[in-house]
Amino acid sequence: MNHSLVLVVNCGSSSLKLAIVEPESGRRFVEALAERLFTAQADMTIHSREAGKTVISLPDADHAQAFEVFAAHLSTEKEMTSRIIGVSHRVVHGGEYFRCPVLVDGDVLQKINACSGLAPLHNPANLQGIHAAIRHFPELPQVAVFDTAFHQTLPETAYLYAIPYELYEKHQLRRYGFHGTSHNYLMLEAARRLGRPADQLNLLTLHLGNGCSACAIRQGRSVDTTMGLTPLEGLVMGTRSGDLDPGLILHLLEHMDFSSKEVDELLNRRSGLQGLSGLSNDMRTLAQAAQSGNRQARLAIEVFCFRLAKNIAALSVSCAPLDALVFSGGIGENSVQIRQRTLVWLAPLGFAVDEQNNRVHGKDSDGRISPMNTPDVRVIPTDEEVMLARGAVSLIAGESP
Repeated sequence: MNHSLVLVVNCGSSSLKLAIVEPESGRRFVEALAERLFTAQADMTIHSREAGKTVISLPDADHAQAFEVFAAHLSTEKEMTSRIIGVSHRVVHGGEYFRCPVLVDGDVLQKINACSGLAPLHNPANLQGIHAAIRHFPELPQVAVFDTAFHQTLPETAYLYAIPYELYEKHQLRRYGFHGTSHNYLMLEAARRLGRPADQLNLLTLHLGNGCSACAIRQGRSVDTTMGLTPLEGLVMGTRSGDLDPGLILHLLEHMDFSSKEVDELLNRRSGLQGLSGLSNDMRTLAQAAQSGNRQARLAIEVFCFRLAKNIAALSVSCAPLDALVFSGGIGENSVQIRQRTLVWLAPLGFAVDEQNNRVHGKDSDGRISPMNTPDVRVIPTDEEVMLARGAVSLIAGESP
């Protein structure tokens, strides 16, 4: 299957990201991003090696309509599309059903839908992407790759909540974890850079973007992570609260006349960096505002870094002795300030920052941003699309994913 291509489909709650990827090299032949779906401002930007950049307005479009526009664009590139051997879909929640990529069939679709209550913003959108791809490419195998799969190695001590056990037995109410495709990629890339097999490494990987999670990896297996039953648990995020006292939710419901829908809106879309700052969920905007003296922007950044450091310290009990701490995602890869402030909080555990290497994101030191006589800290760009493509190729080839 040398030089074969895979169409990678990643449906967010209000976005659609697509790419034509060569799995072996990681090269992209076409990339597209549809944003602000379901609004009058919706549009799609397509980058193609052949045609360059194209921006298309898609007012009020949904995922299926955006996919149709992309498919129409692909129809003009016959030579490239003839090399596509399958379609790989990112699916956020696979519950306890899926531990690895699977070929999509009726049973798989039913199980993805059954998990929609656990990821209501994502699984329905993922299903839209799958159905759209089946309509346009019925001859190609469709593969589902699950965010939760990498974390299916969590031990009971890490995935059980301290609630009546029958709620787990009957309803599978437990911690699942997310961003598994990213954490898996970071583990493999860290192993390559450190020159050691992944199953001999203990790592802490940080996926920090609008959604944020940390993962403890012991000997190549996820053993703890910050997200739980849903992607709401854990770190402070762009618009999500992360960890909070469950009693706060009860207070909102019982004493402040919030409906369950209003609580969901508050914690998923109006909290996190957005809620603390009252300004933005974008760390770049907050950094500029904080530098200009905006107190709430500065406070949001400090809370973000403190909570991140606290979770890193907690996760370290699952993967000691630690071989490396890895920063990734849009914030982790690009924010000098966030990495520096977080590592300052972790100084009692021996962590330190090499300011010069941190300033250039470790580009001159194979990603390392810590002094040589301190715990290894790396900046490693994540590549979920490559993992999605490779998972599909392995499955289509009849190999173990």
